[in-house]
Amino acid sequence: MDYYQIIKKPLSSEKSVGDRETSNAYHFEVDKRVNKIQVKEAIGKLFEVTVLTVRTLNRTGKTRKYRNRVFKTGGWKKAIVTLKEGDRIDLGY
Repeated sequence: MDYYQIIKKPLSSEKSVGDRETSNAYHFEVDKRVNKIQVKEAIGKLFEVTVLTVRTLNRTGKTRKYRNRVFKTGGWKKAIVTLKEGDRIDLGY
């Protein structure tokens, strides 16, 4: 699998910004089929940084209603990547 298919997008929330500032950890949405080793390789190659740890979690979809119909949105996978001291990823914001 290509590195650009593994990493879908960076996540920006209050928690992810706080993690970036305090513990040098970045949050990404990743493909549901990948494991921690593949995420570590992809982040290292794409951003040219040294990855120390990777934590992953599966987010389940939510139940929604639309015009008297109930459906469930798709789930997704989140990866929290901790970098070596001094390394930084420029996300553009």
